[in-house]
Amino acid sequence: MKISILDDYQNVIKDLTCFKLLQGQDISILHKSLKDPVELAAHLSDTEVLVLTRERTQVNEALLSLLPNLKLISQTGKISNHLNLADCTKYGVAVAEGVGSPVAPAELTWALLLNTVRKIPQAIEGMKNGDWQINMGDSIYGKTIGIWGYGKIGQKIAQYAKVFGATVLVWGSENSRQKALEDGFNAAASKAAFFELSDIVTLHLRLNKSTNGIVKPEDLMMLKQGATLINTSRAELIEAGALLEVLNSGKQINVGTDVYDEEPIFDKDYPLLAFDNVVCTPHIGYVERNGYELYFGKAFENALNYINGSPTLIANPEVL
Repeated sequence: MKISILDDYQNVIKDLTCFKLLQGQDISILHKSLKDPVELAAHLSDTEVLVLTRERTQVNEALLSLLPNLKLISQTGKISNHLNLADCTKYGVAVAEGVGSPVAPAELTWALLLNTVRKIPQAIEGMKNGDWQINMGDSIYGKTIGIWGYGKIGQKIAQYAKVFGATVLVWGSENSRQKALEDGFNAAASKAAFFELSDIVTLHLRLNKSTNGIVKPEDLMMLKQGATLINTSRAELIEAGALLEVLNSGKQINVGTDVYDEEPIFDKDYPLLAFDNVVCTPHIGYVERNGYELYFGKAFENALNYINGSPTLIANPEVL
């Protein structure tokens, strides 16, 4: 079968050890992101198996209706809002769900948090420009780190915070707050208290209809002067335009973000890049060699199992 792999920005997939699993198959890899479904479909006209790189491409009726030969979509990681499972079922396309790991995104979150709070990137850039000690950051010790969402990643962040001598304050569902209490951490009494008491807020929620835009401008305005917001989950968790509105208001907060409303971003004048108190990374939370081997290894395995007549981890088995 013809297998196409999408959105290999870095041209690294062919160098993964797990890529050897596809030896002998007819493989095509796209290294750029094509947002227009008609343009993308032109590259995929004979594709029978489509391997997605996480959530970089929207898969819905607009694309599926242009791919009559497509039989299987093999997802790297978990299925999220980028893929309309009902549309896949409508067009008879099976979807194989992959596996995930909290390790790489949790580590990136903590690295981004440290860099943002301690203002390390600004100090590095200052030194490159011939300046010495141009700013002063803060330590993590003694701070209150607010974690919204206490799943696998949120739980790791709580443990990192504990090692660094910070207080953990959790907000989220009743189950999340109860789990945090059982683990010896604190649970906020309300969303307002969560934002008001936290020195650092980090978001770890799944994006769905109920969480889209869940963080409002008024929430961010409740943060302390000099507080920090970290988002390595989804840009859409924050109401559209809210982050820029608060930054432009003069509210003194620091921001570290790995996620954006539209990706990839090649514009040097992208608004968030203009702020000295904002640290941006190019959505690299899961972009790590061991994670790629895990994600793509399982996606390739699911693809081969389908080709060999023994499909695995199919999210819509009614199409088989």
